[in-house]
Amino acid sequence: MSARRLAPPAPAVPARPQVTSSTSPHEPAAAVPQGALARRDEGRLRIASLVVFVLLWQLGASLADSRTLPDPLAVLARIGAETASLALPGHLAVTLGRVAVAFAAAMLVGALVGMAMGRWRKVDAFLDAWLVLGLNIPALVTIILCYVWFGLNDWAAIVAVAINKIPTVIVTVREGARAVDPRLLEVARAYRLGRRTTFLRVYLPQLVPYLMAAARSGLSLIWKIVLVVELLGRSEGVGFQLNVFFQFFDITGILAYTLVFAGVVLAAEGWVLRPLERLLGAWRA
Repeated sequence: MSARRLAPPAPAVPARPQVTSSTSPHEPAAAVPQGALARRDEGRLRIASLVVFVLLWQLGASLADSRTLPDPLAVLARIGAETASLALPGHLAVTLGRVAVAFAAAMLVGALVGMAMGRWRKVDAFLDAWLVLGLNIPALVTIILCYVWFGLNDWAAIVAVAINKIPTVIVTVREGARAVDPRLLEVARAYRLGRRTTFLRVYLPQLVPYLMAAARSGLSLIWKIVLVVELLGRSEGVGFQLNVFFQFFDITGILAYTLVFAGVVLAAEGWVLRPLERLLGAWRA
């Protein structure tokens, strides 16, 4: 055997980090928040979904009769004509006013009753039969009764819409009130927080997801009921105008008003409700 000693292996030299054109060796790259990336991806998917919808509409219009299904350009031209004549903005403003008042009334009454039913068992037992009845009465029956009782006026229309929405708000908020963590309320009592502070800082934040769920479902339901109310007993509004178009078999006008109203509702969802939900739920992050 050779008497030579084996030389110890040389220590590994760490590789120098490569510097790209967007970063320097002294300044790390700025990290993009994951939430911003997720929202950007969601926005792209929504835009892609709308593009696919328009393409499918154009395909269907090319295969069907133009009087049965007009193409998107014809509907867009009709929207421009109705806007220029101020007919569309006028009817839309009237309908949105009714939607806003009925939505606010339904959310306020439904949230208060839902919190009471979720908090106290006796209140829940007393009002449960009323709630089941309200959930199962058809909207058409409520609309007709309100018109008969209160007359063909805006207040009857708003009351009919609110009555149809209040039970669904109650159900959602009641479940949220039942899911409130009692340990957080005990901590608030241990720190001797006042009732107002406990409600605003401890109780209400836990209800935000349920309130937002009720608001989203309520917005999609209320505007549909408002159109039925206007169709049956009002002389202005999007529902009334849709009835006029139906009598003349004007599908282009029906689609024009429907798309504009749906666009307003989508804008309210994307620019108001969704950012509000992120703002109020930021404490959970």
